[in-house]
Amino acid sequence: MNDIREGRGCVAGAVAPMLGRIAELVTDDGCYVGRKVFTDPDIYAAEKRSIFGKSWLYLAHDSQLPNAGDFVTTYMAETPVIVTRGTDGEIHALANSCSHRGLPVCRADFGNTKGFVCPYHAWTYGLTGELLAVPQERKVGRIDKSRLGLPPVPRVECYRGFIFGSFDANAATLDHHLGDMRFYLDVYLDRFPAGVEVIGPPHKWLLNANWKLPYENQLGDLGHGAYLHSALTGPDVFSEAENHGFGMVPKPGHSAAVRMMPESATEEELAWGVEGVSVGMDPQLHDYLISVQRKAAERLGPVRSRIKGLVCGIYPNFNFVWSNHSIRVAHPRGPGQTELWSWWIVPRDAPDAVKQALRQQYSFVLGPAGIVEQEDSEAWAQQWIGSNVDYLDDRPYYYGLGQGEEGVHPDMPGVAGKAFNEYYARAFYQRWRAELIAGETT
Repeated sequence: MNDIREGRGCVAGAVAPMLGRIAELVTDDGCYVGRKVFTDPDIYAAEKRSIFGKSWLYLAHDSQLPNAGDFVTTYMAETPVIVTRGTDGEIHALANSCSHRGLPVCRADFGNTKGFVCPYHAWTYGLTGELLAVPQERKVGRIDKSRLGLPPVPRVECYRGFIFGSFDANAATLDHHLGDMRFYLDVYLDRFPAGVEVIGPPHKWLLNANWKLPYENQLGDLGHGAYLHSALTGPDVFSEAENHGFGMVPKPGHSAAVRMMPESATEEELAWGVEGVSVGMDPQLHDYLISVQRKAAERLGPVRSRIKGLVCGIYPNFNFVWSNHSIRVAHPRGPGQTELWSWWIVPRDAPDAVKQALRQQYSFVLGPAGIVEQEDSEAWAQQWIGSNVDYLDDRPYYYGLGQGEEGVHPDMPGVAGKAFNEYYARAFYQRWRAELIAGETT
């Protein structure tokens, strides 16, 4: 096993070849992660090539694009992208950069349109990216517009309304990428017969932190909650997670923090969205959440209906905070900055009053001004500052809590660790290391 605990690798990284630097920054068992993983510009450039350039990245939800001509704008790493629904009813993803001088041809977050016009020279593009018109063509003669459309994202696929794209034309299917992570998504989605919808454009805010920090936290870091968030939660709120919680890793890089509740659990204890805070809850919301749980056993069966989700992550940067009806993406903006996007997601057929009550819960806890979000964001920013302390380059972070305790669960797929086992993070950094090494050798 490579060893950075004695300082080898981190200090010498500036002069070592890239492959050596990557290999030495994460130990084979994932227990030690060098601080430069979060700060080194060369490492970040390798991430854009070998991870974001090849993986499946979340783009949008199909509820945001119900009609022909609907569009939303987003990013794949730092590449601006337009996601459209064409007149053919299909979803398309296009680079949001004019083929003439590179300006974004769409500067709105969402809307409905027949096409996109560059504000500089009025080059005009269709919903599927084809170049339709060049005003200057009348003065200089015809050009081959077929070669000058907006470059498409080579692969676009959807899983139960969640739209992903990949820059790698040869990538394995989205289903393959998700693997058994689909089991955990379905535990949430199958509760709602009409499905779910995303409401409005995302909240967006900048963090002075590396993109991996919020993603890693929401893979299943339950160990911080009772301390960082103690003013809100109180000392006993995490006892349920400690007694019944598991960090499930169906594939390295993905994770789901869940609680497998006992057969004796009441509807109140099992209900999604109640989370032990029914006192003072809007009565209509409470009744709705209980009614959903009452039907869940029929839809999910006796085992899956007892699984309560907290947070999960789909590699490399998409999180689903299902306990607080939020999905989010950590868009990288350099080694030391992340643009966090957060959407509110709710059952499609919930009454309007219930949706409003759920929105208030989301905003209070995990919206951009939410109390939990503020505490987490400060922690991630301070962690990034700590990663930049030169004197500590030979002191990697320890991710070994619970090492060796993880195993197999009889009812849930993947590697299972108890609530505070850091296997979810070790597996993430092992995959991160392997993909960077593979990318730099091809």
